[in-house]
Amino acid sequence: MPRILIIEDEAAIRRVLVKILTEESDTYEVTEAEDGLAGIELVKKEDFDLMLCDIKMPKMDGVEVLEAVKKIKPEIPIVMISGHGDLDTAVNTMRLGAFDYISKPPDLNRLLNTVRIALDRKELVVENTRLKKKVSKNYEMIGESKAIAHIKEMIEKVAPTEARVLITGPNGTGKELVAHWLHQKSDRSNGTMIEVNCAAIPSELIESELFGHVKGAFTSANKDRAGKFEAANGGTIFLDEVGDMSLSAQAKVLRALQENKVQRVGSDRDIKVDVRVVAATNKDLKQEIEEGRFREDLYHRLAVILIKVPALNERREDIPLLVDYFTKKITEEHGTAAKKFSSKALHLLQEYDWTGNIRELRNVVERLIILGGNEVSEEDVKLFATK
Repeated sequence: MPRILIIEDEAAIRRVLVKILTEESDTYEVTEAEDGLAGIELVKKEDFDLMLCDIKMPKMDGVEVLEAVKKIKPEIPIVMISGHGDLDTAVNTMRLGAFDYISKPPDLNRLLNTVRIALDRKELVVENTRLKKKVSKNYEMIGESKAIAHIKEMIEKVAPTEARVLITGPNGTGKELVAHWLHQKSDRSNGTMIEVNCAAIPSELIESELFGHVKGAFTSANKDRAGKFEAANGGTIFLDEVGDMSLSAQAKVLRALQENKVQRVGSDRDIKVDVRVVAATNKDLKQEIEEGRFREDLYHRLAVILIKVPALNERREDIPLLVDYFTKKITEEHGTAAKKFSSKALHLLQEYDWTGNIRELRNVVERLIILGGNEVSEEDVKLFATK
């Protein structure tokens, strides 16, 4: 049931608005406040799906109410009610975050149409927030070690910027999790995040994959095709295993970063793209530069911010938390009863040599859940966690 708050100091206008809204839909629950201060107190205590707020009021005017509500509950759409002389102010409130404005006396059709659109938007915002929370749980970074705390702190600082990030670390450490967190916490989170595994694409196809191609550009190019940079326009492109990219593709990526333009293979037409680049590698790129396999100028373009993800052997204190996280996730996936790991089993897992890092730990936990006892014991670990 949509809840609507009307903040208006003129009782006659309040009565008109309440009548219009309640006659439009008996599902609307309408609450009234006679001034801005009373309205703010209601917003603090209760949840509303929409606010209608007068601009000129005693004690606290509509602009002040708008600014205060945007700090307390920014998801509430606010429609400003303007008198004849308030039109410039009403337009200015749109720049401050108001959803729309309506003039006094309110036009019936305009008011109801604005209310319907605003309520639909609120529903979309709430659903989008819910989905984001759901998605972020899939890419949760588990751990309380100093190294992981440092990475989380860096993500919080770097994500809202447009800075390019190079993520380094061994295979299986969770570099892609860092990339997803950077995207989800950025201003581009409403856009797409496109992942490209540069190591999995043959060198002769990597340019077509990244930049697209036109029909006839090569034997199998039977139609025009957009590349990953175009697909990521307005969002983020994640170049995983960027150290495996061919030198010719590196040159084109460098141009894309310098000029924010790409060219499809077989075309000389520039296509503008607005993309944030996050890259990852398990290679020592400085060594690759010395050996002529990676462009130094591209390295400096990509590595504005460097984030090093540690091997699991360097953060053993996080293993009990990771085991608990994977246990819950795996038992849920398999539809089996939750299992516990004994303290001795956990201690033994902390002493294990995790050459395969997080990926290997997850596999071992899954094996122990399937093959171990109701409580996974030290003996289960010795028996089933061997390489």
